[in-house]
Amino acid sequence: MAKRIPITVAHGDGIGPEIMAATLEILEAAGAPLDIETIEVGEKVYLSGNTSGIAPSAWESLRRTRVFLKAPITTPQGGGYKSLNVTTRKMLGLYANIRPCVSYHPFVRTKHPVMDLVVVRENEEDLYAGIEYQTSPDEIQAIKLISRPGSEKIVRYAFEYALKFKRKKVTCFTKDNILKMTDGLFHKIFDEIGAEYPEIEKEHWIVDIGAAKMADTPEAFDVIVMPNLYGDVLSDVAAQIAGSVGLAGSSNIGDQAAMFEAIHGSAPRRAGQNMANPSGLLHGALLMLVHIGLPEIAERIHNGWLRTMEDGIHTYDIYEQGKSKQKVGTKEFAQAVVARLGQKPQVLKAVEYSTAPQRPLPPLSKRPAPKRDLVGVDVYVEWPSKNTAELAKLVAKAGSNGLALEMMSNRGTKVWPDGAPETFCTDSYRCRFVDKNGTTPKEVVALIGRVADLGLDIALTESLRNYDGKPGFTLAQGQ
Repeated sequence: MAKRIPITVAHGDGIGPEIMAATLEILEAAGAPLDIETIEVGEKVYLSGNTSGIAPSAWESLRRTRVFLKAPITTPQGGGYKSLNVTTRKMLGLYANIRPCVSYHPFVRTKHPVMDLVVVRENEEDLYAGIEYQTSPDEIQAIKLISRPGSEKIVRYAFEYALKFKRKKVTCFTKDNILKMTDGLFHKIFDEIGAEYPEIEKEHWIVDIGAAKMADTPEAFDVIVMPNLYGDVLSDVAAQIAGSVGLAGSSNIGDQAAMFEAIHGSAPRRAGQNMANPSGLLHGALLMLVHIGLPEIAERIHNGWLRTMEDGIHTYDIYEQGKSKQKVGTKEFAQAVVARLGQKPQVLKAVEYSTAPQRPLPPLSKRPAPKRDLVGVDVYVEWPSKNTAELAKLVAKAGSNGLALEMMSNRGTKVWPDGAPETFCTDSYRCRFVDKNGTTPKEVVALIGRVADLGLDIALTESLRNYDGKPGFTLAQGQ
């Protein structure tokens, strides 16, 4: 008897329990040797007063099994509830989000009949770090966080994924023509690591035109690797233009654990009606089977699912009069897939999963520590009058011991000196003090104290450093 593999399962909210029941029925019928531990996450946990949506006992199961098959959950509106998906990804170090987006023409309507691409999304950083500040009544800031180790891991994973699954090209999307430091670092690392894979074609697109190209000609892409926010948005776009978001699953992979899910939500309006399509969660489960070393079972289920698609047995969301043969509910769809286990599609391409193990990723690159020089500080102050010249005259008094007011900006645009009168200002100003010959932390702290002594309300400060002689900060627009 095959050794049973422990996994943790959450049945979720809304349509979650129905599609999970259908998915588990198919896995069991296919002979997947799973030892299932069930945990409660989502709406009930949130409403019990736990703002994370997951209880401590659930973490114990996840750390024990290291494999999480999760149905969609409902996050209550308001109340400061944190995203369970983001929490799980970050707590367990699930740095890579993988979303295959495939069209099933002519059995599922799509404008892109030969689409077959995979979005590899960085999963822990970017704006999803969730670091936000209100700097004044008028203004709120969010920190876009991109690290070298985080970028190295996801880019390396994308190239290794392409190797394992015989993909020919890896494309990087960023916006480094504007975000020169954050997205610029991601692009730079893509170029560095890509050079180690001469057998794979590499290309980079600015994300806006790249997204337009993907929506129009997705067959031009194979594997696309992106920072977190772009990957979140464009993986949904890719899944929808392939046929339906409801058909797509995803994996969240880390060094120590993994989570598998559908990419759609809990759809509470459809709950309890035996209508929901379980295919998205089933595809997440197929990714799970491959991950835990059961590619043959994944292949058997996937090909049975493709044959079900071909036979026109469809749930309401993809049913099309004249093309589909039978409209079925959640349970009946699962039964149809079970009946076709062992069969292969006749029109669609049969799936063959690689049995080769994923190569372990090499250790992160080690680089010599750069020379760091403190050269100043940005001080964000609230100035309700919005009289820029008056503020500049006042705040310049705080300069001393080489630190002098060099520039003031509002919403990233220089407004002093020589600002444009047409520039619209809020009540939050960035005041940049610089000593090009270098300064000390004590001098910076003393300057901040002098700014406070002027009666100004300080919301935020950021140290300005040079790294190996190059600025570790950007100029304001207009500088």
